[in-house]
Amino acid sequence: MLVTSGVFLTLTTVHTFRIYSCGSQGPVLLLLHGGGHSALSWAVFTSAICSRVTCRVVALDLRGHGEDVGRVVEALYGENPPPILIIGHSMGGAIAVHTSAANHLPSLLGLCVIDVVEGTAMDALNSMQNFLRSRPRTFKSLENAIEWSVKSGQIRNVESARVSMVGQVKRCEEPLSSPGISKGISEGIIEEEEEDEDGGESNYKLKKEGDQEIKNVSLFTWRIELAKTERYWDGWFRGLSSLFLSCPVPKLLLLAGVDRLDKDLTIGQMQGKFQMQVLPQCGHAVHEDAPDKVAEALAVFMVRHKFTEWKDGFQW
Repeated sequence: MLVTSGVFLTLTTVHTFRIYSCGSQGPVLLLLHGGGHSALSWAVFTSAICSRVTCRVVALDLRGHGEDVGRVVEALYGENPPPILIIGHSMGGAIAVHTSAANHLPSLLGLCVIDVVEGTAMDALNSMQNFLRSRPRTFKSLENAIEWSVKSGQIRNVESARVSMVGQVKRCEEPLSSPGISKGISEGIIEEEEEDEDGGESNYKLKKEGDQEIKNVSLFTWRIELAKTERYWDGWFRGLSSLFLSCPVPKLLLLAGVDRLDKDLTIGQMQGKFQMQVLPQCGHAVHEDAPDKVAEALAVFMVRHKFTEWKDGFQW
């Protein structure tokens, strides 16, 4: 179970970070979520990993595009932080690599990156805006957003989706009559009534009743406008493979498919520079789709490198 606490940092301005934590002993697993997600995307995985090995978990809602990860750790632990294993998914994986390569975490034990490699990430950038435009703009309820995330394959695990989507969407602050919300409704996020075979009059009546019902609900929209972060995308992913390989700590790469490997990583994997595991039948959100499998892979990696020990009842 993740417990919320607040951390305040004094940088050029005062920033407030939302931190979720669990555990009191063992190395710290510092969890960085993917773009558009929140720290809640790690909730189900946290239960799975904490039941297997002795560890602490710290998951944070990223701000400043991950630039302050080292300062968050310093605010939490001071000048003598405990041993840390940094784990990141997608954008969070890129930030984890940059943080590790820049030596922002002096007590770093290891690095785990989940389903992000330079080659496929850079290729995907060309179609990213089209993908974002294809998503619903609004949902009529949180439950509707959860249902969409599962049916669309964004998150394939219902248990994970029920927690994760809470951090991805928010109640609309925009008036319902505004163009953005009206467009979202007309795009079918609020389901439209089927046409009446006997004529248009009854269908018109249903539509009028539906419009009145829409006015009485509180719509949800995306918490983060990912399209506005485009200027950062290239910097997150360009040169990522060589940076990953250069990090002087044990490394684990978890992928949803082996086709995601680019040339540099293929060579590095053949040379034994990192450990890799493919978890098939998962979407991009590997740790949400298969939290137990990711926890098992990570637990084996940690025990193998003597970062921690198995808990009673669990052993590879």
